[in-house]
Amino acid sequence: MLRRQRKIRAQLQRVIDAGLFGLSLWVAHWIRMKSKLALFGGTPEIESFENYVWLLLMIMPLAPVLLEMQGFYSRPLLVSRRTTAWELFKGCVLAVLVVISVMFLMREQLARSVVILFGVVSFLFILLKEELMRSWMKSKMGQAQLKKRLILLGTKEETARLQAELEATPASGIEILAQLNLNETSIARLLELLHYHSANGVILSAKHTYFGQIEKAIQACELEGVETWLLADFFNTQLSRTTLDDFYGRPILVFRSTPEESWQGVAKLLIDVVGAFLMLSTLAVPLLIVTVWIRLSSPGPVLFRQKRSGLNGQPFTMLKFRSMVTDAEQRKQELEALNEMTGPVFKISDDPRITPVGRFLRKYSIDEFPQLINVLRGEMSLVGPRPLPVDEVMRFDDLAHRRRLSVKPGITCLWQISGRNNVKDFKEWVRLDLEYIDNWSLWLDLKILFRTVPVVLKGTGAK
Repeated sequence: MLRRQRKIRAQLQRVIDAGLFGLSLWVAHWIRMKSKLALFGGTPEIESFENYVWLLLMIMPLAPVLLEMQGFYSRPLLVSRRTTAWELFKGCVLAVLVVISVMFLMREQLARSVVILFGVVSFLFILLKEELMRSWMKSKMGQAQLKKRLILLGTKEETARLQAELEATPASGIEILAQLNLNETSIARLLELLHYHSANGVILSAKHTYFGQIEKAIQACELEGVETWLLADFFNTQLSRTTLDDFYGRPILVFRSTPEESWQGVAKLLIDVVGAFLMLSTLAVPLLIVTVWIRLSSPGPVLFRQKRSGLNGQPFTMLKFRSMVTDAEQRKQELEALNEMTGPVFKISDDPRITPVGRFLRKYSIDEFPQLINVLRGEMSLVGPRPLPVDEVMRFDDLAHRRRLSVKPGITCLWQISGRNNVKDFKEWVRLDLEYIDNWSLWLDLKILFRTVPVVLKGTGAK
């Protein structure tokens, strides 16, 4: 894991733990107040929690610092439970001692039961959080989100040595897909493997005599939107932003033509998960009505499932409400001559395969709502380039078009709010997607989401 990624993970952990320590203090006070538990000769009565809000504001930022002093945030991803519990125990003990010291210096009276319960509850809450995170990281979805699928490219000796180092760190979250000899491998072969494995990174390691070949590899990867990690310090690029990082202690340059991982990326993920969950919960009854409507209106399944190309071209099953007849895929070839889009994608007006109910669902984009399940699975985002069928992606005639696959696909993007299906040229579609990628920010996502609502309600450009 790169230092930048470790830093983001640690910052997120600190924020969560600060909240859990604050919650623990309130829970400890609530338990003491309800149970009237009196330890070490304390009285049953206790003051209102409002009198100790100042203590809450002090312990929340301080407690994560105490955990950091124990090395809690520098642990490997899947360290042993014993190590986690021991470091957490020491941090909680220090937090309790700090509370006792502050209460003594401030001459404040806080029930001794609350202080002891605070230490116990905070230990249990954070330990539970760690177990939930461990379960998620071991799950298929967690491994898919965390894993880096890399291709090693360099001299035979360098790639073999690097692979041995990575194999000695099994919890690194890195999967080596292939080792290629830079002097014997063509750029065409590298691109072939990138497409075949849906790799999301290339590590370059080579001597000075191979710099010409390295530059070609970097240029090919930046067109694809695939991160390139170079164990060197050279080269100018047209699209990529170059950042310095370290890879298990070794200096490394990262050439990236996609948005950099940051707190905004974490916030985007939280908005995706919370937003998708809230929308599914709020719209449960209307979506159930739509389900019954589709079932009664025409024979066939309610949901349409299709393999689409996701992040870096990784195939996934996208869900939609079925808006066409059941043999729509088989009849697609008959209608190829009517295709109104230039390029590899297929779209026509007044598609005869669309059912009457489906025409209404498409007009107001109701057929897209099942993709909220794809968002919860981590396969899609609320905002991002629309995922295309795998066979259409395979027909891309310009490698630069594949850079639209370098971010997670979404339910809406600039294309949807710029006329939707009125855009006839696939190059214009790609231009809008790359404009989104090159200018991405959390604020841009929020603007697209807000602008999508009136476009959908008016049925603008829908067919």
